[in-house]
Order: sequence, then structure tokens, then C-alpha cells
Amino acid sequence: MPLIPNDSALKSENQGPEEEEGFGYDMKTYNKYKWFLFFTRKYKINDLVPPLDLKEAFSEFAGGETRLSGEQLRRFLVELQGHEDCTLSESEQIIDKILKLRSRNHETSGGGDHHQHGLTLEDVFYFLLFDDFNSPLKAEVSSLSLSSLSFCVFGHNSYLTGNQLSSDCSDEPIIKALQRGVRAIELDLWPTPNKDDIKVVHGWTLTNPVSPIKCLEAIKKNAFVTSQYPVIVTIEDHLTPDLQSKFAENGSDKDKESINACDHKSDQQCPPDYKGLITIHAKKLKGSLKDKLRIDDEVRRLSWNEQTLEKASESHGTDIVRFTQKNILRVYPRGTRVQSSNFKPHIGWMYGAQMVAFNMQRHDKQLWLMQGMFRANGGCGYVKKPQIVMQKLQNDEEFDPKRTLPVKKTLKVKVYLGYGWSTDFKPTHFDKCSPPDFYTKVRIVGVPADCGKRKTRVKMDNWFPVWDEEFEFPLSVPELALLRIVVREKNQGKDEFGGQTCLPVSELRLGFRAVPLYNRKGEKYKSVKLLMRFQFV
Repeated sequence: MPLIPNDSALKSENQGPEEEEGFGYDMKTYNKYKWFLFFTRKYKINDLVPPLDLKEAFSEFAGGETRLSGEQLRRFLVELQGHEDCTLSESEQIIDKILKLRSRNHETSGGGDHHQHGLTLEDVFYFLLFDDFNSPLKAEVSSLSLSSLSFCVFGHNSYLTGNQLSSDCSDEPIIKALQRGVRAIELDLWPTPNKDDIKVVHGWTLTNPVSPIKCLEAIKKNAFVTSQYPVIVTIEDHLTPDLQSKFAENGSDKDKESINACDHKSDQQCPPDYKGLITIHAKKLKGSLKDKLRIDDEVRRLSWNEQTLEKASESHGTDIVRFTQKNILRVYPRGTRVQSSNFKPHIGWMYGAQMVAFNMQRHDKQLWLMQGMFRANGGCGYVKKPQIVMQKLQNDEEFDPKRTLPVKKTLKVKVYLGYGWSTDFKPTHFDKCSPPDFYTKVRIVGVPADCGKRKTRVKMDNWFPVWDEEFEFPLSVPELALLRIVVREKNQGKDEFGGQTCLPVSELRLGFRAVPLYNRKGEKYKSVKLLMRFQFV
């Protein structure tokens, strides 16, 4: 994302007061809530004001003046926000855009006098609350593919609409997955009952099948909607040689070349035309676990369920890391997850597994972690494996996630305030009798030594909660750490969900950041955000 977005990127913020991320609301109005049907109680909505840290930073960079000049704003962005390449021209353009936006929305500061060029404290605060300007993540995309042994967004049983036993098979979940950035789709190919055709279905279950042609057409039409990077199709093959040849007839040679398939079983003789579709064959290897993880000149792919990986990691952790440095490991959910739940993906990523398979139809906390992991690298669907997983460490040994390493850096996370719920939710969504009582949970997910969780105090009866709390997380392997943030509303029973996000620590942008929150499905709220600050010490 550019430091200065164009006008079209800010179009939604310019539609009018009610779409202005909460800024269009009169902060001095009151919310009314009925109590016991006998009387009405009024709650004042507090002013949204700059935090003390921002006031002090503004005073320092403004040199005692009431406005930041273009050069002072440039220094603010370079020294505090980490935009090392910011130029004076860019900072001047930011000033022009912010003043234009505030004037357009009738929120000019200083009595509407903008003849003095520069940003007041309120202008800077306004500027920082836009994630268009102040996204928490870097936007750069590296040139990657699976051939560079990257992590990949991988779908498990991509054709299922629901549970693993009785839901329908369809091309619709494939379309949705690709539109959400999934880069690997799984198809299970089975003969129809009369053995003369092919169906895509979850074998030995009551799921209803779908045509493979529909699935392949869905992949072809939607493969590059969100990313230009390759889409991988993995095939769990239960076909006879005749049906394998039939599957290989999917149109022209050009269509065939667009399929990058991985054969799930290759212990039978494949017809040449079908074999030509396969890029990497999975082999059923015999012998000990050490034998299966051996390194040779041929690139191999192993496919394990989560239980196999957990068991193997107890005694062969470094062997797994060494194997994934030159070969591909796919990890998928265990068969007992019939409701399409997901396992903790870090179990795979820590050991270098490139393909950690997710049930995309189940919007659980583990899927949030996947969404966070792949917000890295510009959201292209591939993330380069950290160097620590790819190299030998001291004593010529591979990385072992369970071994405690020295702390590399400490992440300081400060949660200032939240806003936008009053725009995106009805007044009685969280509580019918009063404004919501929000608190924020902050958690690090990574190697065992780095995991930790904290939470803010509960702010009672406030649509614009101000916490102003800071937490520190020592990190030994920051390259594999994810920062998971969840806002909840305190209730006497079960606390209400108020938004979530997950951010890869390695791609955090430092300084004050507007952090957009997402719903349970991973869809971005229109207005709900947190103002936070990230620092490394």
C-alpha cells in the first residue's frame, strides 16, 4: 500500500458523515436505553481525543508550534512511523489530502482557517485513524512460488460445503476459497457407481458428489481473482487407468497446462496423458520414520495428518525440519474432525510444512491464524519460509521449535482506543440497556517459548473505549510469531464478540497504526478499528 493513497482509495471515507468511521457523529449527543420499561437512561458518548503519547510526540516534532510543517511531518513519519523513504513531497501531499478531507467533512480545525499550511494535533490524530494511510502491515510482495519452498494457503476437501460426513459437494466452496486467496485446492476423484464416469466426493461418506468438470471450470475462472500467483491442484486419486485417461481430457493443451497437480497415490501404473498432468508425485514410503524423512536428489512430498506430525515431532523434530528444507510436507486435519474444525496450524509451520490444509468452511480461531499468516507478503497467498527454518544453526544442527533460544527482540504493543462500533452496529446489539463494555485481548502465537497472552481492563458503557495500556512480549523466533487481537464485550453470561484480527509480527509497521478489525468469517468491518502502537526493543 502506498504511503499516500489516491482519491479512489478514500472514496468510502468521503461519502458523508455516517460513513466517516465514526467521525461524522456528534460526540456530544446521547444514547438512550430503556430500563425495565419504566424509565429511560441517557449515556453520553465521550469525545474521541488524541492519546497523551501522540500529544507528546506532536509537541516534540512541532518544536512548540501548533502545526506540523511538511518537513516536520516528514521527520515524524521517518523517525516515529518507520517510513524511511518518505520524501518532503510526499509529506506535503499528505497535508493537502488531510486538509481536503477534513474540510470536505466539515471538520476543519482551528475554526476552519487553513491558510496556514500544516497539520494541527487534531489533524494528525485524524490522519492516524485511517488505515488507508496507516495500515499495520507492509504491502510489498516478494516474487515467490512453491518452488522456493514457501508456505501456501491450502484448502482441505475444498469441494465440501459443510461437515465431512453428510454435506454437499459443490464448486461453490472452491469459488469462495479462491476469491479469499487460497492457492491450493484439493479434489478427491472417485469412480461413479457404474464405473464409467468420475465424481468428486469425500469417499466412504454420505456427502453428495459434484462433477469434476464443474470444479475445474470454477478453478479456471477464479484462480487469479485475488492473486496472480500459481494455483496448485492436489488430487486424491481413486480412479482406474481408463478413468485417469478420461480425466486427462479436460479441453485443450492450454487448459491442461493450467493444472498443476499432485498425485495422492502413485503405486499404480498411470496412463502417460494423465501422468503428464502430475508435477510432484506422493509416494507411499516403507520403512522407519527416519527412512521416510531421508534426503536424496529427488523432490518428494509427504502427506501426514496432524496426529502423525505431532507424534513424529516428539522424536524427529529436526529431521522434519531438514526434510522440508528440500521437500514438501502436507499436513491435513485428522479424520475425527467431522464438523470441519481446524487444528493449530503452527504445528506444521514451525517444522517447515509448506501445505497446512484448512477446512475453509469452518470459521474458527485456527482459520483466523491462517488469515493472519497470509496477510504477509502483500496477501498474495504465498509466504517465504523464514531463514531460521532453512539453515543450520549452532553445532551444525537444524532448527528445533521446542528448544528455547535466546530472546532476539521484545515487541511492545500499546492499545490506545477503539472506534467504529457505533457506525457498524445497532445501539442495542451488545446490550439492550446500556452502551457496550469493551476489552481487548492480545496474544502471541508462535514457537512454545514465545506464546503469551494479555488483556486490557474493561471499559464500561462506552462506544469509544480508551484503554491506553501497553504489553511486552519477548520473542526468540519473531519470524514465526503471529499477533492475535480480539475485542470482546463483557456480559454476565458469555462475552460478546466485537472483532478480531491477526498480524504477522515480521511484517508489522512500527509507530501509531490504525488496525482494522474483522468479523468471525474474516470479513473486514467497514469502520471498526483500534488505534495501536508497535515498537521493538
